[in-house]
Amino acid sequence: MEYLILFLPLIGALISGFFGKKIGDRNSQILTSSFVSISAILSLFVLYKVISSDYSNNLVIATWINSGTLNVNWSIKIDALSAVMFVVVNFVSALVHIYSIGYMSHDPHKTRFMAYLSLFTFAMLTLVSSDNFIQLFFGWEGVGLCSYFLIGFWFKKESANKAAIKAFVVNRVGDFGLALGIFLIFYIFGTVNYDEVFEQIPNVLDKKINFIGINIEIIDLICLLLLIGAMGKSAQFLLHTWLPDAMEGPTPVSALIHAATMVTAGVFLIVRCSPIYEYSPLALTVITIIGMTTAFFAATVALVQNDIKKIIAYSTCSQLGYMFFAAGVGAYNVAMFHLFTHAFFKALLFLGAGAVIHSFHDEQDINKMGGVIKKLPYTYVLMLIGTLALTGFPFLSGFYSKDAIIEFAYLRGNGVGMLAAFVGIVTALLTSIYSWRLIFKTFHGNFNNKELSIDKVHESPFVMIAPLIILAIGAIFAGMAFKGLFIGHEVAYEFWAQSIKFLEPLSTDHPPTWFLFLTPILVTAAIPFSYYLYLKNTNIVKGLKEMNEPIYQFLVKKWYFDEMYDYLFVNPSKKIGKFLWKKVDGSIIDKFGPDGISSVIKNLSIKAVKFQSGFIYQYAFVMLIGFSVLLTILILN
Repeated sequence: MEYLILFLPLIGALISGFFGKKIGDRNSQILTSSFVSISAILSLFVLYKVISSDYSNNLVIATWINSGTLNVNWSIKIDALSAVMFVVVNFVSALVHIYSIGYMSHDPHKTRFMAYLSLFTFAMLTLVSSDNFIQLFFGWEGVGLCSYFLIGFWFKKESANKAAIKAFVVNRVGDFGLALGIFLIFYIFGTVNYDEVFEQIPNVLDKKINFIGINIEIIDLICLLLLIGAMGKSAQFLLHTWLPDAMEGPTPVSALIHAATMVTAGVFLIVRCSPIYEYSPLALTVITIIGMTTAFFAATVALVQNDIKKIIAYSTCSQLGYMFFAAGVGAYNVAMFHLFTHAFFKALLFLGAGAVIHSFHDEQDINKMGGVIKKLPYTYVLMLIGTLALTGFPFLSGFYSKDAIIEFAYLRGNGVGMLAAFVGIVTALLTSIYSWRLIFKTFHGNFNNKELSIDKVHESPFVMIAPLIILAIGAIFAGMAFKGLFIGHEVAYEFWAQSIKFLEPLSTDHPPTWFLFLTPILVTAAIPFSYYLYLKNTNIVKGLKEMNEPIYQFLVKKWYFDEMYDYLFVNPSKKIGKFLWKKVDGSIIDKFGPDGISSVIKNLSIKAVKFQSGFIYQYAFVMLIGFSVLLTILILN
């Protein structure tokens, strides 16, 4: 069963990619969707076995590397952590595959698209099922490569190409840190297998290493290098710039990347490596600071975005920040709980946004929408559920996981934890404001699209609506249903026992009553507040923009990170590249290399041609000279 979970998406990808034209578009779509759906159902069975009987296993597929002390297998590791990720990845991927049948119906390259989706799923499954860092890195890079294919799927668009390259390059920065971390792990421990590394961690707690002239504890350095990799994949502050631009890909890609797969890889890495991070308070503090900064930063930027997909993209970035600082305060199980619930409501919002874009004939600007509740009733209700879950409205899935993160950060008791809790509350308020802004401007008010008649706006086909309904059920009930299993004190420890390490048990205390009610009250109060700002009295927003133009531009420009990186890295790299091209390649290497050699040969051939005069007496004269020289040599010898 475990083999089928892993390899069915790969088989679907290969068939659709190589034989898609022979079997036809529709058969290719059905085949890939069916294989991933079967994989999702089998994942549920595996999770059930883990829950009911503490099932765990490590299935060795093949010996991958056996060189000296380096022994690496290609394995399928089954424990609570991998079982949960199997369900999240396969479940969301299956629904995205089905949704894509309708969304990509007019695209001429359906088979290639479905192949990319399935291959992406396989790479992510390889990552989460690994029992060693090399296999994890293989899946890690596979996910990165497939994201490049998917983001740049519409490669004839210059913006899509630029976004794909940007995602690839920024992730290479993080991947370099991850690679260094893996090298260091092998250098110190002589192995890259999780269990063997984790067992040896207590033996190196006091050891230090000189890294770029700095004496640093080995554990801290390993954790920080792995963190750099996690920051790249999970689009954390400083390495976040690729995520909003990734919206250039088709909407199903956005849902797959942002909800359940690529961006959660960083969170998964930190949680998987909890036996290392638990011994590095420095790294945990850094993770907390990065997470809460990301959460706040992305929320502020989302407030002023007008592209419906980019608003949800920054929302993803913000929620990933929550997961990071949850892990940073040691609540790894809570981070996984939010990862689990987030997959449902974020996929719901992205696919719902895709349905809106589809209905508006590819329009993505929320300022050009509005007044379509009656035209899109199903999409409206479903996106409303996703929004309520995202904002943490009481008793929906996001309420249980987000509030748990804020509460555990508060209970941590140290300064960083308290600050993270405060930032989490402020971010929750901002999340509610920008989320309701999206809903009100998209569906309420007047119809604002001058290029499209409202009569042409229509509900999406059932094949696109059905996945939304399933995700909506998860967005409503997933938090309530899995709260006890994921973060319940006794049950949770038993469930995560084999996959997450806690040096100290998480606090069983409860924050003050006022603190428990603070976040739900704020996110609920934001609903009428946003309604008044964005529907009833829009002049207030206009006045605030005019009065605070520098701040508004600061947010619109996304804190000027793109401009700063262009100035510091992109433009200098272009200048250096141009210099090397003109002065080194052109003037030196080409001049004295290929061009120089070819020029010499050309000149020699021109001169040699002159000997081909066509006169017999000249040829006879040359032969005579040659014979004379040969005879002379023979006589002398």
